[in-house]
Amino acid sequence: QVQLVESGGGLVQPGGSLRLSCAASGSIFVITTMGWYRQAPGKQRELVAAITSRGRTNYADSVQGRFTISRDNAKNTVYLQMNSLKPEDTAVYYCHADLIIMLGGNQRPDYWGQGTQVTVSS
Repeated sequence: QVQLVESGGGLVQPGGSLRLSCAASGSIFVITTMGWYRQAPGKQRELVAAITSRGRTNYADSVQGRFTISRDNAKNTVYLQMNSLKPEDTAVYYCHADLIIMLGGNQRPDYWGQGTQVTVSS
């Protein structure tokens, strides 16, 4: 059984910061690209940032320079440091793993966490 468990969401004022974490649990051998997506009410889910297993990163234009994605492969954990938050960053943030390879060789493609709410408001 594999789970992606997000934490760190909450309510923050504009200009503030939050740090999201996503820990993958289970008998995992390796996880390929991990990322953060978000979905605001009435909008489609969109990619916020992604990071490969070797640390190559990719960001949405709207968060470039404000958000930083990182990961700890030993802990199967990905982080999203969000600074200078704006009201338009308000959304449910989802952790995603492109491919999880288990110790026994089984593969779990396209894996999602349950989401964590981020609200930016004064």
